[in-house]
Amino acid sequence: MDSGGGYAYRLVMSIQPSDSILIIDFGSQVTQLIARRVREAGVYSEIAPFNAAQAAFDRMQPKGIILSGGPASTTEAGSPRAPQCVFDSGLPILGICYGQQTMMMQLGGHVTGGEGGEFGRAFIEVEKPCTLFDGLWGEGEKHQVWMSHGDKVTSLAPGFEVVATSDGAPYAFIADEARRYYGIQFHPEVVHTPDGAKLISNFVHQVCGLAGDWTMAEFRATKIAEIRAQVGSGRVICGLSGGVDSSVAAILIHEAIGDQLTCVFVDHGLLRMNEREQVETLFRDHYNIPLVVVDAEARFMAGLAGVTDPEKKRKFIGAEFINVFEEEAKKIGGADFLAQGTLYPDVIESVSFTGGPSVTIKSHHNVGGLPARMNMKLVEPLRELFKDEVRALGRELGLNDLFVGRHPFPGPGLAIRIPGEVTKERCDILRKADAVYLEEIRNAGLYDAIWQAFAVLLPVRTVGVMGDGRTYDNVCALRAVTSTDGMTADIYPFDSAFLSRVSTRIINEVKGINRVVYDYTSKPPGTIEWE
Repeated sequence: MDSGGGYAYRLVMSIQPSDSILIIDFGSQVTQLIARRVREAGVYSEIAPFNAAQAAFDRMQPKGIILSGGPASTTEAGSPRAPQCVFDSGLPILGICYGQQTMMMQLGGHVTGGEGGEFGRAFIEVEKPCTLFDGLWGEGEKHQVWMSHGDKVTSLAPGFEVVATSDGAPYAFIADEARRYYGIQFHPEVVHTPDGAKLISNFVHQVCGLAGDWTMAEFRATKIAEIRAQVGSGRVICGLSGGVDSSVAAILIHEAIGDQLTCVFVDHGLLRMNEREQVETLFRDHYNIPLVVVDAEARFMAGLAGVTDPEKKRKFIGAEFINVFEEEAKKIGGADFLAQGTLYPDVIESVSFTGGPSVTIKSHHNVGGLPARMNMKLVEPLRELFKDEVRALGRELGLNDLFVGRHPFPGPGLAIRIPGEVTKERCDILRKADAVYLEEIRNAGLYDAIWQAFAVLLPVRTVGVMGDGRTYDNVCALRAVTSTDGMTADIYPFDSAFLSRVSTRIINEVKGINRVVYDYTSKPPGTIEWE
């Protein structure tokens, strides 16, 4: 859980709630989930990298501190540390995994590296009462948690005592109740720790004493103020992809700055069935937002000809989008900002803000910035949110529930659902198959139970018999997953009757497909797209 990651959550509001939690990030891939759990408890939170935590602390004046996990070892020289101000403040502190270890090292305890690590499901036994256990765990009980650590605490700092242990971590849960300091070796923020969210809620409410009245309505108000402050009298163009993210971003920005915003929808020929018509209806008829629709199918198909590498597809499509936006900005007399629907999962899969090495899982949007020639700045009002939070914001903005609940659709569109070369013919085949698949899901009443479902046109052809003739056509794969945050996914367990029905319809109704398979692959942290 603590390998990799990036300091990407930069929620800096123009108007800040008086009650807040500062989360100091040491590089865990799941730090954002801590902020998510705090927000679920109704309290505003910000994440700041450890090397910028002092400034964030001074600005926020938080009511509590959480120290995240991270990939480093506190036993190594130069490893990250929390700023001394957090320990001098007298505020409650919760240290998670690496956060627990650096707390011990900084307060006089000891950590041993590389001995007796634990990874995956574990069970802790409650030794003593603790404020974080109130109404949740009792003395002598055992509870499931999720561990991910190679180092472990081997002696406690003065004032701390053990309140829970595991087989691999004798200091799995430690507390200094007098100073309201708590250290947890496991990860309460992940769903694999069933009571983890309640533990964080206890820290926020019972230890820090916060009311829990931060809402999406407040996010809306503060974000609108932030957009106005950032944009001023400038002009903004917003790149619409047809998905929920960019649509919610556009509606939020329009509420903030009105006709200073122009939306640009690029029909690149890689859209779902009837996507263009739906977007035009939503923005022109329902919201009266200035909208430019660009028919760019020919240029995108020409650029994708012969390209088979998925990352090259993404980069070409992203660059060509930028070219189109730049051209359209000139047509309206120039723009100062480009807005887009970047979400937090996009950021952590694409770039690290640590200044050090990180693994690029995929490139998405323009998380690394825009080409200098554009002379535009990015406006990304959803950068701090997960998909379900974006949907909640969409509902807060009055967006139609049928639109808010749509399955995620990537900016590169069908191009990353066609492994191998992308052509207009293959897009048309996939578009029809995908439409049949989604129609059957809706007919079965399953659409809202599934996070994302889509068809994939495989670079494989098979011989089949249809009627009295032989065919040599494409194989179509179907994928459906459940998820809450878009970072992990599990398969949706369709019954055989559904799969038989949808397969029969696709083969009968979509010329060019003679075989359908279902993808039974679950997905660990990372993108849930096909390519």
